[in-house]
Amino acid sequence: MTTLLEVSGVSVTFDGFRAINNLSISIGEPELRAVIGPNGAGKTTFMDIITGKTKPDSGHVLWGEKSLNLLGMSESRIAREGIGRKFQKPTVFEAQTVRENLAMALRNDRGPFDVLFYKRSQRDSTRILELAEEIGLLDQLARKAGELSHGQKQWLEIGMLLAQDPRLLLVDEPAAGMTPAEREQTTDLLKRAAETRAVVVVEHDMEFVRRLNCKVTVLHEGSVLAEGSLDHVTKNPEVIEVYLGR
Repeated sequence: MTTLLEVSGVSVTFDGFRAINNLSISIGEPELRAVIGPNGAGKTTFMDIITGKTKPDSGHVLWGEKSLNLLGMSESRIAREGIGRKFQKPTVFEAQTVRENLAMALRNDRGPFDVLFYKRSQRDSTRILELAEEIGLLDQLARKAGELSHGQKQWLEIGMLLAQDPRLLLVDEPAAGMTPAEREQTTDLLKRAAETRAVVVVEHDMEFVRRLNCKVTVLHEGSVLAEGSLDHVTKNPEVIEVYLGR
């Protein structure tokens, strides 16, 4: 497994509050990684830094084989480099069908004229079917996204990100608000996605993290408190004290 993302010595302070404190994390490719920690541990800020939404005060964020420095890049350039992010609340085009949502996502990397004069190619049609199958919505292609269940909307949004073929997918609390059956399908979907790329899941739900069966990074006060399997980190006395014991 090669290193895809190297975060080293990153710190960021908001109004005197140190949200990220000398944080160092390395993500491989392919890899599935869960990031856990109490509220205020810096989980969202960590993702904001990687995607260019927040600029840290110090440190490095290096990406890919050429060790590109992400810190000088705009959010859109970082997305084009192959980093996709899924927020907690799904953002799909509710008035469009599942097929149209996926088609729009496939078009995203083209110029404005390409979108204007867009004719769906056979290749795109095939890719849409593949994506719909991967996210479990093959039989929902003609439905409007607004009619889908909460879990199905989450899968559609993951499908729209996968349509961009990112090398790193950042997913924020995917299990929130899902039925047990939906959560199980979401676990399978993320595990499959991580076979060919890096997937980082920020999650509160320990049962969900257990089912992901991957390396876990515990954040506390903006830095890494522990790292390893879920069993390993949940036996750590410091983790028990700051996180699990609450």
